[in-house]
Amino acid sequence: MPRYANSIGPDGRRAFFRQFLRRPREVGSIIPSSRFLERRILNLGKVESSRTIVELGPGTGGTTRAILGEMPKDGCLLSIELNPELHALVDTISDDRLIAHCGNAADLERTLDEYAIDPPDVVISGIPFSTMREETGLQVLEAVMAVLAPEGRFVAYQARSRVAELCDPLMGSGEREVELLNIPPMRVYRWEKNGMSQGNGHSC
Repeated sequence: MPRYANSIGPDGRRAFFRQFLRRPREVGSIIPSSRFLERRILNLGKVESSRTIVELGPGTGGTTRAILGEMPKDGCLLSIELNPELHALVDTISDDRLIAHCGNAADLERTLDEYAIDPPDVVISGIPFSTMREETGLQVLEAVMAVLAPEGRFVAYQARSRVAELCDPLMGSGEREVELLNIPPMRVYRWEKNGMSQGNGHSC
């Protein structure tokens, strides 16, 4: 397993549970992801060969650490978290490849421009589409589709299937796997972008 995986301490778990109680519509699960779910996400996202990665909704940073442990040494990971307390935990991760940003996933295109980051090879999302307004969910997915590099991948891990209902009309029918060794069991979706557009940014 990557050296970053499963490195969330008790403080992080308590913070995650506290934020779930305070803002259940923003936090998709009662506890952080299991190492089995992390491994499935990494494999579906082809993180090992992805130089530019975006993570939406990192929570306490468990999946962030797993991504950093798998991605190339010269890669760049932009992590976007809406919740300030959870963002503060991710911001403590010491890795030159990580940019921790506190903001809204719907502003993804503007955020990439702010940091002059290339179109991502993969966007990984843990934000709960099932609890957000349809309009907001579509804004996030349209932003993801707009910024992905040609042949880029969008991976979403969700307790419910709402993301597929919203994303399939935009990106076609995606792949779906189920990880039972997680609380709760999670659906993991992947869509691939088939396009020829090129971005203007730079890798970080």
